[in-house]
Amino acid sequence: MSIHWWMALCYLALFLGGTLMARLDRDVFLRGSLYDVHKSIGVLTLALLGWRIFVLLQVWWKKYSKRWPKTSPKWWQSVALHAGLYIFMVAVPVAGFLLSNSFKANNVTFFGLPVPDVFPENKGMVEIGRSLHFWLAYVFLCFIILHAMLQWKVVKANWRRFTGFMRIKPIP
Repeated sequence: MSIHWWMALCYLALFLGGTLMARLDRDVFLRGSLYDVHKSIGVLTLALLGWRIFVLLQVWWKKYSKRWPKTSPKWWQSVALHAGLYIFMVAVPVAGFLLSNSFKANNVTFFGLPVPDVFPENKGMVEIGRSLHFWLAYVFLCFIILHAMLQWKVVKANWRRFTGFMRIKPIP
């Protein structure tokens, strides 16, 4: 579960940072640095996703090699939602790579370290990459909200745990 929450924090930073960056004027001093951090966190989430899928496959193998799950409509709903979430976890950063690489070659770094280009530089693909990255991100956010609504008890318990942790207890 810790991978889940690290990724959730990364996605929160990506959504908030992306929304902020898109609204900044081009002449704002830190705009370029914000884009570099955004791209670095995007690369980090892809690495965490690879790790998460590796761990998930191991857990599934141990769990389902002994006994198949009892399928029900609720189980299929959960599988479909999670499959959608995983698809968007890959599609949104790939669309971001399309946007960045189409705009300028060698444009993505991981906190200063160069990341190989996934797509060739192609100015004609910039608008397609921008639209894909934007719309996929917001549909992904809708899936995340749906996931949180379906897991409301867990969200509420974690919120209570977090706010209880943040309270400063008086010294006796």
